[in-house]
Amino acid sequence: MAKITPCLWFDGKAEEAATFYVSVFPRSRVDSIVHAPSDYPSGKAGDVLTVEFTLMDQPFVGLNGGPQFRFNEAISLQIPVETQAQVARYSNALSAVPEAEQCGWVKDWYGVSWQIVPRQLTSLLSDGDPDRAQRAFAAMMKMKRIDIAALEHAVAGVAG
Repeated sequence: MAKITPCLWFDGKAEEAATFYVSVFPRSRVDSIVHAPSDYPSGKAGDVLTVEFTLMDQPFVGLNGGPQFRFNEAISLQIPVETQAQVARYSNALSAVPEAEQCGWVKDWYGVSWQIVPRQLTSLLSDGDPDRAQRAFAAMMKMKRIDIAALEHAVAGVAG
């Protein structure tokens, strides 16, 4: 069955970005590179036009569309994680704008926003006890990078 494939618009950096992303994520690869058959508004014949790549088994396309559009926080890509070590690894690899870090969100060198989401965060925010969920939410709202142990302490009512 066909999947929806996100297309990410870059200003001449699609191949560089795809190569970087596949170095960060498991089960990832560059699948194909298409060169422009003729000149186009933001490039010349022979330039990289699109890059098809896979990140964690999810297909993507990178398009060298030019400088007209930039990424913003209205869309982000979520990375599911299980451990604090994974939070740190992905945050360190992807965060190029430390001042943009908030509640597990990071922004990379290309302007793409990523959410690094521990499984425990989703579970704690949807806790059947509204007081526990509220404590988890309040703790998360103060964090730049998600601290799983601090969330669990907050939910338990333990000062961290």
